[in-house]
Amino acid sequence: MVSATAVALGGSTSHSQVTDWYGPVMTTTAIRDAVLSGASGEDLANLPIPESYRASFVRRDEVDMFEGLPSEEKDPRLALHVDEVATPELAPDEVYLAVMASSINFNTVWSSIFEPLPTFGFLDRLARESEWSARHRRDEHILGSDASGVVLRVGSAVRNWKPGDRVTVHCNHVDDQDPSAHDDSMLANNQRIWGFETNFGGLADIAVVKANQLMPKPTHLTWEEAAVNALCNSTSYRMLVSNNGARMKQGDSVLIWGATGGIGGYAVQYVLNGGGTPIGVVSSPERAALLEAMGCEAIIDRRAEGYRFWSDEHTQDESEWRRFGKKIRELTGEDPDIVFEHPGRSTMGASVFAVRRGGTVVTCAATSGYMVEFDNRHLWMKLKRVLSSHFANYAEAWAANRLIDQGRIQPLLSRVHTLDEVGEAARAVHRNEVEGKVGVLCLSPEEGLGIDDPEKRDRIGEDRITVVRRHST
Repeated sequence: MVSATAVALGGSTSHSQVTDWYGPVMTTTAIRDAVLSGASGEDLANLPIPESYRASFVRRDEVDMFEGLPSEEKDPRLALHVDEVATPELAPDEVYLAVMASSINFNTVWSSIFEPLPTFGFLDRLARESEWSARHRRDEHILGSDASGVVLRVGSAVRNWKPGDRVTVHCNHVDDQDPSAHDDSMLANNQRIWGFETNFGGLADIAVVKANQLMPKPTHLTWEEAAVNALCNSTSYRMLVSNNGARMKQGDSVLIWGATGGIGGYAVQYVLNGGGTPIGVVSSPERAALLEAMGCEAIIDRRAEGYRFWSDEHTQDESEWRRFGKKIRELTGEDPDIVFEHPGRSTMGASVFAVRRGGTVVTCAATSGYMVEFDNRHLWMKLKRVLSSHFANYAEAWAANRLIDQGRIQPLLSRVHTLDEVGEAARAVHRNEVEGKVGVLCLSPEEGLGIDDPEKRDRIGEDRITVVRRHST
């Protein structure tokens, strides 16, 4: 797909032409136009890196702005700023990335409402590790844990990537100097989530990214479709498919909470792709209809069923667990082999109860509260297990991205905002108003750009690629 901007610029350009247009001071607008015009990797490498760039961030001096308010009343729009920030120096193992698109993850929401604690503490601890790490300690935290874009410049130690490469970014930020990183890097002592526990994230026109975070951009996707996958898709892959997760088998039935959400929607696809039976839990008829469109047949609308797993703030109701378990057996004829758990406090008791004898509850988050409670008798006496999972290592993220590129797993893009609208986008996620993933256009001036292989897109099918967008409310 060729943009109007690219046509106006007349195709690919030389570095001399770029500097003639914009003069000696390079801007991110010039970088955007060079990318859209098809400038070569050599031309991009010769572009000066601007001294500042546009980014979304929270401020250190505002961390107390929501003090005393309940979580649901905290408004990300008040804390998320979009303005120019100073460009950091590039470390030897990093690249400058021209960010064409990014996305909103729940960690962006947490950062924007300063829960469970302000993220500046993460940056301060990182800053103590090394001279290069000290760059991360700033009075603004540039957010964003997903990105798609084009490599502009590589550090002196980068081997496998070059300017002009079109990439997506996974958010596992880790180096290889600690032995704890060499079996499973998610167990590394210094493992962090980029754009959440580090600075210089993807909700910006330029990002600073370690080379070991880069993956090839799926060639049939737009910038915004490619940008929404890495964090949630990789998380779901590790939870269900990886040897570090539940090791889902063909024929397994998997109960999936929030089955049209950011990670739940990928989980549904992995279960279907792996020959299993997903049991999707959603909260409205519209979301149930979306699940049907995705190929999920066993669906529970929790609001229509009226489940109240907590009879009051301190007491769970086992009779509701039993009613929930009965509903699952009505749909599939058996208890689930795996429960894909991420709400936390509101659902963990029901999850442990509902999973079959010897089954696995795999959990990666606690969006409804992290102080969970369950009846341990149902865990130990029936030989069940609770397995923790957190994002994914490089190999897992790469494998998950490859499945996206093959068209076996589809992006969950449901809506798109501009970077200037990042506060509105984060608020919508915070209020559970959206299905799937929310994309954010950064340097890309419009939706629909970035498709490198339209024939492959046709083979996979437009209806499959855009199913969430077409059925989202």
